[in-house]
Amino acid sequence: MGVALEAARAAGEAGDVPIGAVVVGPDGEVIASAGNEREQVHDPTAHAEVLALRRAVAVRQADGSADGWRLEDCTLVVTLEPCPMCAGAVLLARIPRVVFGAWDAKAGACGSVVDVLRDPRFNHQAEVRAGVREDECTRLLRDFFAARRG
Repeated sequence: MGVALEAARAAGEAGDVPIGAVVVGPDGEVIASAGNEREQVHDPTAHAEVLALRRAVAVRQADGSADGWRLEDCTLVVTLEPCPMCAGAVLLARIPRVVFGAWDAKAGACGSVVDVLRDPRFNHQAEVRAGVREDECTRLLRDFFAARRG
């Protein structure tokens, strides 16, 4: 979560909502990380989770440890509960575990508003661990929005 928080802080300093995500491999190594980049690249899909997943697949293909898009032995660690788009990307990447810090009562898709990741109607589900360094993740978002409101 520390690496995800660093990515979130960098996103906030760049003017984007401070959310960070990390893809961790089976041995605990960080494969890829990203912060939100929606404002920088003017792309509504440039959420930290989506970017980290894309980068992790690219890294694994480049080093020969994977030949496709599946991340079946990885964990996604993110500072904020994933939204429906990001939760869908997790399912499509076959990520088995998601760890997040702060809950998102407005758009969360891991138990707050909906629970996409554990819905048995989908062909894949993911284990969810919530509240890791929750206070720190929440404070980062709260401070960012308080500063924006002036």
